[in-house]
Amino acid sequence: MTKGNSLLIFILTVGVFGIINTEMGVIGVLPLIADQFHVSISQAGLLVSLFALVVAAAGPTMPLLFSGKNRKKVMLLVLGVFILGNIVSIFASNFTIALIARVVPAFFHPVYCSLAFTVAAASVSKEEAPKAVSKVFIGVSAGMVLGVPVSSFIASATSLGIAMLFFAIVNAIAFIATFLFVPSMPVDERLSYGAQLSVLKKSTTWFSIAAVILMNGAVFGVFSYLSEYLQTITKTSWNTTSLMLLIYGVANILGSIIAGKLLTKNAIKAVVAFPFALAAIYVILFSMGQFTVPMALIILAWGILGGIGGNINQYWIASVAPEAPDFANGLFLTSANLGTTIGTAVCGLFISEIGTQYVALGGLLFSILSVLSILLRVYMYSSPRNFLDEELMK
Repeated sequence: MTKGNSLLIFILTVGVFGIINTEMGVIGVLPLIADQFHVSISQAGLLVSLFALVVAAAGPTMPLLFSGKNRKKVMLLVLGVFILGNIVSIFASNFTIALIARVVPAFFHPVYCSLAFTVAAASVSKEEAPKAVSKVFIGVSAGMVLGVPVSSFIASATSLGIAMLFFAIVNAIAFIATFLFVPSMPVDERLSYGAQLSVLKKSTTWFSIAAVILMNGAVFGVFSYLSEYLQTITKTSWNTTSLMLLIYGVANILGSIIAGKLLTKNAIKAVVAFPFALAAIYVILFSMGQFTVPMALIILAWGILGGIGGNINQYWIASVAPEAPDFANGLFLTSANLGTTIGTAVCGLFISEIGTQYVALGGLLFSILSVLSILLRVYMYSSPRNFLDEELMK
């Protein structure tokens, strides 16, 4: 990888971090937002849930609309929208304005993220593409891990406005770096909307989408209730729970680094092995989750797998539609968000019906179902009877 490519990928990583940080960081200041605008905490939660819903809806459409535009200009546009949204949030006089300032940037969220993955992959050879994308995923993991505690710390030490300003500053840094150091990237051969949409005619695309929904559901369906599990089953203190969540987050970043190497070396083997490894984690979690030290080790391994899983999900959809990378990455973002929503709902049912400890069974169910979708996709691939054997022998 050349020095120029490394700088480009670093800027993309910072940009993705800024956008994910804006999305997730609000969670750390929801109580302060509720107080400032005199709304309930559930109403304040719309800043999170509505943002995610818009991202899921815009995932396939917005990247498609911008697919023929100069990629540098599009990235600058998206970062500019996020900066403006953050600034409006700082000075918002009522909750409705604050909500609009969140929803509008959410439409552009999948545009930047899909472009970041596409540009990173295109900046290196085909063999090195998964490794380049995994570096951008570090920004995703860091945004998810650091967004909540950093915004909460800044708000508690200063004010809610300063915390919102932090989001704007990170996006502004990415904007300036993109403007100064990212070269113009016009699209040489614009693919028609019809040609891009035609990837939906392939059965392998739908098996890939199903697999991503199920794999992400397997990870986040259980992770969404990790705090509850730690306090109810493991019976940890709040400080210990926070430490465990930090362990998961750091491990997630490590997993993104590892994923690049695994997908570069043997992508199919990594994808097929992932749900089995995750299922094994959930079996151990169900058996030993009440013990603090084993739970810390479980969370470490689980976090690494979670980081690997995010990269696998992106690869699994992008690889089935290389002719329409922006649209494919949009499909990935939508599928991942749907997986999180469905997984959280189903695993929540396990908790409400039979108890918190059994949330691991929900994750196990999603893992098993994802294996079926993965193998169906492999079977439907060209030369299906030989493809898997050839890949596994590498």
